[in-house]
Amino acid sequence: MKKIVSILAFALMLSANSNTTDNLSLNEALDILKSQNLEIKAAKFDVKAAKEDKKATTGMNWGKLDFVQDVARSNDAGNVFGFKLTSREANFGDFGAEEFMTNLDLCQNGDSGACSDMYSKPPEDLNYPDARNFFQSKLKYEVPLFTGFALSSYDQIMSSMIKMKELEKDKVINEKIYQLRKSYYDMALLESSIGHLNKILHNINVLEDMTQNMIEVGYAKHIDLLEVKAKKGNVERLLAQMQSNEKLLYHYISFLLNRKITHIQAPTSPIPMPNVTDSDILNNNLDIQRAQTGLVIRQNMQKASEAAYYPTVGAFAELATADNTFLGDANDHKAYTFGARLTWNLFNGGIDAAKIEKAKIDRLKTASQVQLAKKGIILQLAKIRTEIQSVDDEIASLEKELALANAIYENYEGRYKEKLVSMGDVIIKQSAQIEKILKLQIAKNKRNEKIFALEKLANGEK
Repeated sequence: MKKIVSILAFALMLSANSNTTDNLSLNEALDILKSQNLEIKAAKFDVKAAKEDKKATTGMNWGKLDFVQDVARSNDAGNVFGFKLTSREANFGDFGAEEFMTNLDLCQNGDSGACSDMYSKPPEDLNYPDARNFFQSKLKYEVPLFTGFALSSYDQIMSSMIKMKELEKDKVINEKIYQLRKSYYDMALLESSIGHLNKILHNINVLEDMTQNMIEVGYAKHIDLLEVKAKKGNVERLLAQMQSNEKLLYHYISFLLNRKITHIQAPTSPIPMPNVTDSDILNNNLDIQRAQTGLVIRQNMQKASEAAYYPTVGAFAELATADNTFLGDANDHKAYTFGARLTWNLFNGGIDAAKIEKAKIDRLKTASQVQLAKKGIILQLAKIRTEIQSVDDEIASLEKELALANAIYENYEGRYKEKLVSMGDVIIKQSAQIEKILKLQIAKNKRNEKIFALEKLANGEK
């Protein structure tokens, strides 16, 4: 019994471990993201679907082979005669030969009515035949020989669509990497800020105990203690907010990785500036590549439209057999047909010309969008680099201000013990200390966002 319980416990532990991952480094999380994120999986399926579309388009060059089986029964005179003729079983009797010969004999024996009926009376066998079954088995092969370059244009369009879907997949991966890395660095900043606030809370607790002792010996007033408690409540509220944000971040990281995450290894060093030039980004940026691929698609769509000016040529071949029973006398009743057909539209009211002109306009519009995308990226790069430099200066200044605020608070705390300043003065300096911590966190968050935005433009390159 104990063995069974142990096995079940071990199985449950394995099951829990398969759904929960702890203490993940950023690199480990990125590996999981690329294989488990649901949006990335969907983007990979889009690429596979585009490849199947390409196969379908390429397959049109090989034509199609159909097997057609007709089964019918009719007493319609045209159908019955056609059935017999198709199955190579038509005879003179179907034309009323027996009735003709009977009337011929009667006519030769002096029956003038029979002489008239020989050529004017409709033959009964031809016009009122018995119902007949019809079974026709047919193999038919059709292949396009020339389509005015339409098929080759569609083939190139589908190749470009595969590339477009791959670029879109890469863009999704790039976006999810951006979100995951930002979440990791946001977590590092939160943990750093929580650490600073916990230190401040510890100082407040020390100050609270000191104030209580000073009240007991008559060196402080009760209002001083109330001020300390109020500030302590404010810091505890800020800590609670940050801890809630921490929980939300873990929920979001769990969503990105498609598994429950309860703890990560937050980065300990700031994000370095990406080591890429503007020209590298312009050459490799996914949005620009997508725009250029869209231009190739538009060019091939114009070629496909121009195919309407060319004739189309196709070939076909048929092999068939027919009888009043399924595959009856199949070899004797077989027949073949082969041939080719040229179709050339000479006039359709200018519809083709209008479609080609629209395709040209779409191509020109896409070409302008490619240029616009490049100029937009250049503008973004200049803006982001300027903002990063600005926020770097702000962070350097805030770090000095925080160091000064810490020193001033420690100084005022000591002076309060000597009754040189009031508790209100100490609280004011502590408020300045907290303000600098929060401003520094906001500035570092802003710097992270800008660097991540630059990495996104560089396709995640660091």
